[in-house]
Amino acid sequence: MQRIIRKYSSTLLLTASVAATLGILPSATLAQSQSPAKSSTPVMEADTSAKLLESGYRHLYELNFEAGRKDFVAYQKVRPDDPLGKVSEAASYLFEQFNQKGVLTSEFFLNDDKFLGGVEGSAATNKNAAFVGANNAAREQAKARIKANPKDLQGLLVLTIADGMESDYDALIIRKQLDGLTMMRHAEAEANAVLAIDPNEQDANVALGMSNYVIGCLPSYKRMFVWFGGLHGDRTRGMEQMRSAAEHGHYLQPFAKVMLALAYEREHKPERAKELFLELATQFPDNPVFARELALVNNPSCCKN
Repeated sequence: MQRIIRKYSSTLLLTASVAATLGILPSATLAQSQSPAKSSTPVMEADTSAKLLESGYRHLYELNFEAGRKDFVAYQKVRPDDPLGKVSEAASYLFEQFNQKGVLTSEFFLNDDKFLGGVEGSAATNKNAAFVGANNAAREQAKARIKANPKDLQGLLVLTIADGMESDYDALIIRKQLDGLTMMRHAEAEANAVLAIDPNEQDANVALGMSNYVIGCLPSYKRMFVWFGGLHGDRTRGMEQMRSAAEHGHYLQPFAKVMLALAYEREHKPERAKELFLELATQFPDNPVFARELALVNNPSCCKN
């Protein structure tokens, strides 16, 4: 009787082996028939560091800048090789200053003197040393990666973000428009390099969209000046690029939505702006700016002082 059982068991194992080879039976079934139910082999934990970036950016869009910075600093400790942590820290300082100065609002964006001339105050009073330090450090990290591999996607993306943010900082915060245009040209070239490698990396389109739209909004004599400098703005193209980032971006997707919504308001398309502000207010209910902008686009006189 025991011989019959042993023979039957051997036949089952052989049948399972053949079936797994032919794809009829999953190979896991064969492994279970040959191994104990419990394995002592250690299981590798998945890398959870990306969650720090996700939560950090969510904090930024909730205007909780200190909490966002803590997440980005923690990410840098886990992934010191990735400059995205440092450039995200830089973003936290710049976004905080944007919020303090009211940059991401219709009051600023729809006023040509402010939108094309920058915030109130001098370069000295508006200087943001924390942003500049973190942004420069991120740029150097990214350049080191690109030196080792000219097609390093992460390095090129970080350069795009760093130069794009410095362009905004120069033009809007310290009011050095020429410097801002120079950095914009760098960001534009880097964004094109990113998208040539991976068209799905839509965060790069934020820099391209801003570049095209802002230059396209300049008076004709200024556009002629920057044209000689190699920059060719196109408002329509800029909005298309921001729309692409708003639909398919990742960390900068909400930022792209804000910029696109405000651009729609400049272009007298309030219904499209309303759709985006509604999405943002729903996604980030703790951000009073999104709720206020939604109320304003519904009723421009509702929130006037």
